[in-house]
Amino acid sequence: MGRRRKGRASRRNLGAGASSEENAELVRAPHSFVVHRGAVGRSVQELTSDFRRMMEPFTATNIKVRPKNTVKDFAHVAGQLHVSHMCAFTKTAVGAYLKVGRFPRGPTLTFRVHDYVLARDVRSSLKRQITYQKQYLNAPLLIMNGFGEDAENEDEAKSRQLTSSMFQNMFPSINVTTVKVNSIRRCVLLNRDPNTGLIDFRHYTIKVIPAGVSRAVKKLVRGKVPNLSRYDDVAEFLARGGAGAVTSDSEAENEEEASKVTLTQPVSSRGNAPSQQSSVRLAELGPRMTLDLVKIEEGLLEGEILYHKLVEKTEEEKRAIRMAREKRQKEKEKRRREQNLNVKRKEEIKQKHKEKSLKGMKTLKKMKEELPEGFHGVPQSSEEDNDAEWYEKEVGEKPDKDMFDEVGDRKRRGGASGRSRIPSKRFKKKSADSRGSDKTFAGRSSVKRTVKRKQNVSIKTKKFRPMGAKQSRKKKTVR
Repeated sequence: MGRRRKGRASRRNLGAGASSEENAELVRAPHSFVVHRGAVGRSVQELTSDFRRMMEPFTATNIKVRPKNTVKDFAHVAGQLHVSHMCAFTKTAVGAYLKVGRFPRGPTLTFRVHDYVLARDVRSSLKRQITYQKQYLNAPLLIMNGFGEDAENEDEAKSRQLTSSMFQNMFPSINVTTVKVNSIRRCVLLNRDPNTGLIDFRHYTIKVIPAGVSRAVKKLVRGKVPNLSRYDDVAEFLARGGAGAVTSDSEAENEEEASKVTLTQPVSSRGNAPSQQSSVRLAELGPRMTLDLVKIEEGLLEGEILYHKLVEKTEEEKRAIRMAREKRQKEKEKRRREQNLNVKRKEEIKQKHKEKSLKGMKTLKKMKEELPEGFHGVPQSSEEDNDAEWYEKEVGEKPDKDMFDEVGDRKRRGGASGRSRIPSKRFKKKSADSRGSDKTFAGRSSVKRTVKRKQNVSIKTKKFRPMGAKQSRKKKTVR
């Protein structure tokens, strides 16, 4: 037999032979589910895919959600997969919404998506797109602005603080002393407008280029071969390139002192060396979103409403809602206890029936073993009827001597074997011996039918009168 080849799934499973234990840092890092709920349309589905791509690598990239899946299904597997957050996109007649919840008991923040731009539209609007696969191997860096300002009231301050902590816990924290600069490839920017309260959501990739050198030198350092057909020497190219090093507005803006940093660690890009100045540039990857906080719930997609931007309730209304929720919770627990008791009772009945059946089977087996020799294989009870005795009882006279000679005493049909007593309607061919005998019956059932036919025959007579004769009947007239 030839050697069995490994399948494609086995070859791609890099951790098949490794230990099942994960790294402690990976377990502690926040993981997330990014899904959409209900009929949302093609655009919101693509927005969900872009948001899931942004949350890599600590998210379920190939998650498959069925319409029948509920929040309990996600909460059930979240603990096993070390998932801490759930982001769900929904859509109503008003617009799209983003719900961010924390496993297993909440809270849940509901944002209304005022407007959004997909990642493919953002990339198509850029002159130079910067996309490569390695930039998604590490989690993005979170940058927040405008969340620490003074609030107008206490509810606004609490909601702002809860929003800030929720977004911070969605991304892994970094240690400034031990972090590797080369691992920071992307960043997520959240900017809160103090006037409107809207949150601008942006996603960028980080690019580091050498600072203080001309454009021509940058091309040579990066490995790009310039077109030297118009120059007589490389020195002429460098001299002319040095004079017009900064020609575009974007480059002039990025060459400011605020964008220049001194690298303390080596970076995997040409021209950047430690202890030298480099410029940090951002290229947008998408998607873009404008979020507005609408509601905060205590539980996971349910529970008491802690904050609502559009609806305000009095203390009495809040108390009535809380009491109604507690009542529903108590009824739910009561039904659960009753169901558990019913299940337990049915299991006990099933077990008792099983024990009783096994006991009966053992008793039957023991009785068969205790039968005397010669009685094995013989049924214990059998009903036998004598056709001659039955005929004498029903008719009142003894049958002829040769009437039951051929058939003899037979077992009643449909007795212990459970067969039907109704004779078959199919006609059987008579044998050569049975054709000459008129007194031979097919069986006791045919005899029974013949006897009943003789007993129940009644001759009905009808008076006939000649044709043309009319019966005269006098009509009585009442005067």
